[in-house]
Amino acid sequence: MNEETKQPTPEETEESTVQQEPTEEPAPEETAEKTEKKAKKKKEKVYTFTREQAEQMELAAKQLESVKDQFVRLTAEYENYRKRTAKEKDGLYQDARADTIREFLAVYDNLERACAAEGDDDSPHKKGLVMIFQQYQEILRKLGVEEIQAQGQPFDPETMNAVMHVDDENFGESEVAQVFQAGFRLGDKVVRHAIVQVAN
Repeated sequence: MNEETKQPTPEETEESTVQQEPTEEPAPEETAEKTEKKAKKKKEKVYTFTREQAEQMELAAKQLESVKDQFVRLTAEYENYRKRTAKEKDGLYQDARADTIREFLAVYDNLERACAAEGDDDSPHKKGLVMIFQQYQEILRKLGVEEIQAQGQPFDPETMNAVMHVDDENFGESEVAQVFQAGFRLGDKVVRHAIVQVAN
């Protein structure tokens, strides 16, 4: 039997030739050296500027400083404005509260007079008035309203109005002898001055 010899086709020959050619890859040491040299060159690179460029940079730096200064000033002005408006708003609120409370103090005076009036203390009407007056005082306390303690105290023109003067050895100099109308304060603000009689 004759064995047929198979001859390779031109395409197969070309493929085997291509496969046989070795590919050239750089050695890892060469690659590392090149990378290191490039990094050194970047570090060593020195920038030089012309006089015009240097002047432009100096001008830009001055402009930046100016803008920063303006920003700081504007921030400070805004903070001051915010504090001022908050204070004004709080002041308006306190004034409105004081004005409202001042109007209700007439009712307080009438209830106080009614409770102080002579009559039968066991009367249900008198007991009812006393309870209403006590409730009214409690409401004022909850609102932060305090009565100005004037009786027996030295006269204070900031919180009291003197309408009468009396010479009495039982009282010290400029001491309040009698309170005609109670005074009230809301925090540090005087809502109504106490009307008093001052001795000596």
